[in-house]
Amino acid sequence: MLLYTNDLEVEGLIESAGTRANIARKQNILDLLNFYDQVDENLRKHDKRYPTADNLRAVTWQGRDKTYGKGGMANLGQEMDTEASNAIIRIVDKKDDRPVFVCAWGGTYEVAQAIWKVKNTRTPNELKRFLSKLRIYSIARQDNTVQWLLDNFPDLFIIVADNTFRGMMSYAPGSDSTLTDINWVYKNIHRGHGILGLMYPEDTTMDPDKKGVREGDTPSFLILVSAVRGLNDPNKPDQESWGGQFIQPDPAKNHWYDGPGPESVYKWRAEVQADFALRADWMLP
Repeated sequence: MLLYTNDLEVEGLIESAGTRANIARKQNILDLLNFYDQVDENLRKHDKRYPTADNLRAVTWQGRDKTYGKGGMANLGQEMDTEASNAIIRIVDKKDDRPVFVCAWGGTYEVAQAIWKVKNTRTPNELKRFLSKLRIYSIARQDNTVQWLLDNFPDLFIIVADNTFRGMMSYAPGSDSTLTDINWVYKNIHRGHGILGLMYPEDTTMDPDKKGVREGDTPSFLILVSAVRGLNDPNKPDQESWGGQFIQPDPAKNHWYDGPGPESVYKWRAEVQADFALRADWMLP
């Protein structure tokens, strides 16, 4: 994601818990930013919009860990605020009418706790305005707060990608794995692309016996990257995008679910990987 920060106005980087590592450690992000710090000047030679590592460190927030496997209300409530949930409130409260896109790679706890606090400390109209600015993209419902959001806030814009995200994975059935296998990773990202390239994992999450692109959460921000290129409007998830295409089963609810599924992501694999490889080249002097 750091290679795409020229196309995104990053208001926050949040360390949250998820299903694979039910732990939230902000230092993980800060460690990666130390590596980004070694290549960001090279990136700015190609696009001056790339932020400095210090810019990103200043908006890196600690979330709560050990949220996976608990009921929604077990994770929410008074005295459960975190550095991250409070930061989300500050960001949404800014005098800026643009929507705030929350890309939830782990659980949705932080944004859910922010909403819980606003709901319990402000008027119904103030809550309505707060919710109207949020655009949430949730990957795989990694804690039960996403269900709490769905059950209680019909007007809240939320994409629930239960399966679509698998289109990013190296060996997604029907996809061209030559663009995501380990040879592609070595040639275009991992080798000869500086320290940040070396940090890119070699193993996949799809099959422990295979190596290649380790992805899955990426569609949550690729829907914005393709929007920058004019392919889609991220406020309209039913449109095709690099982050997938979704359906709205109930028009009375602003909730979006898997449409065509993984194919709606991997159909753009050639374009997405070419763009990724180009950005990796930009890391070089």
